[in-house]
Amino acid sequence: MSRVAGQLAVPAVLGLAIGVVLAFQSGTSNSGLTQIPLGTYVTPTASNVAAAAATAAPAASMKSNTTCDIIVPADPLSAQGLATPYQLTGPHGATPARSGCEMSNGAKLGAFVQATILDPATGALSVYEPLVITQGTRPDTPGLKLNPPVIPADAVVTIGFGFNGTDLVQVGATPTTLADAHCVSGQAGSVFGPASSCNAVNFFSAVRQAERKGLLKVPSPGVSDAIVPSGGDLGTGRSCPVITNFEVAGLHPGEGVTTTYLLNPLTGQTAQDNQTYRSYIAGATLLHGNSANAVLDQYIDPILGCTPFQAPDLSRGGVPAFSEALDEIAAAAHPPTTAAAGRSGSPAMYCQNLVDIQTPFLAANQKLLATGQSPVTATADNLLTFLANDLSASFASLGCQRFHLTNPVMLKRNSAGAAIAATFDTAVQTAL
Repeated sequence: MSRVAGQLAVPAVLGLAIGVVLAFQSGTSNSGLTQIPLGTYVTPTASNVAAAAATAAPAASMKSNTTCDIIVPADPLSAQGLATPYQLTGPHGATPARSGCEMSNGAKLGAFVQATILDPATGALSVYEPLVITQGTRPDTPGLKLNPPVIPADAVVTIGFGFNGTDLVQVGATPTTLADAHCVSGQAGSVFGPASSCNAVNFFSAVRQAERKGLLKVPSPGVSDAIVPSGGDLGTGRSCPVITNFEVAGLHPGEGVTTTYLLNPLTGQTAQDNQTYRSYIAGATLLHGNSANAVLDQYIDPILGCTPFQAPDLSRGGVPAFSEALDEIAAAAHPPTTAAAGRSGSPAMYCQNLVDIQTPFLAANQKLLATGQSPVTATADNLLTFLANDLSASFASLGCQRFHLTNPVMLKRNSAGAAIAATFDTAVQTAL
């Protein structure tokens, strides 16, 4: 699947973004923090504000830092390992405070972890979101600990990582943690960037085996009459998009985990995002990452009348949830006609498909998409202008003009720089 293919690729190929999914932040500014009304809001006092500012602001010598380490707990694929918090800290021995690698600084350097779990005996899938805390802190939960999820003894687990900075480097809690859990953070001394994983190859192999045995039946993404067909033979008609559709393709690979955490703004402590802890932490904020999958699952699918592949979330009382791995399973089981997958073609062909498939999709469905909420309001005022901004930024960042292609999007921005209108040139283009 796309995450495995992407992480086996050379970092330079990742930079070219072959096989990329829709970017949450192609040249955009994602706040990473959303205020949510939880309980009675705690009004900050002058001393609280000063303390929070002192905690959140990195030392002057590290203000430009964009790299953090994440300490992976021992035996992370087990139930106990899933319930053991991951720890965010500075690179090369720097403290969280000095480096800015604190979850209270999550908008810039927040880290996110997501597990997807397969029961090989039944083919049942589930999701669990391990907590990330700042090194030296404790979870903001009753008893300051988490209860392990109930999973089969022979469960096959994959863990994905996301990061709001540039490079997130895995560090094992023990000398053998990363090797034992088949954690992949880079190759030849180079990290993959904000995304990495543990046990992905074994997990997706077990998924394919469960499908072959008939234990796991991946539902079709379905079709929606709300979608206006576009892109001719290259397009997917009224079929609901999966994460490898060029209709929703963009720039950054692997920024896929859909995890959110609760952040106590007064203490800097974090907790899992569920109803129990929402009631427990008054005045909490919602901390989220740059997730391409979340844009598809939470914003695009609902407005198109589509439903993403979901499974019970064990960290939220079993309510249905989506995950990066579930999106990849769905995309592999039901690939689009022309897939934005890792080895589908050259950079020139990727750019050509981006222009000739996504542009007519946005143009044909602009009335519907314009009624959708923007994932980042500082970037665009609605879902259409957000996706148009993403397409335009992806075209430029990928250097598609090198292949004699023309940026098909014209944007109108307000005084703050947010996109408020878009026009599209749907003429078919050929890369040279």
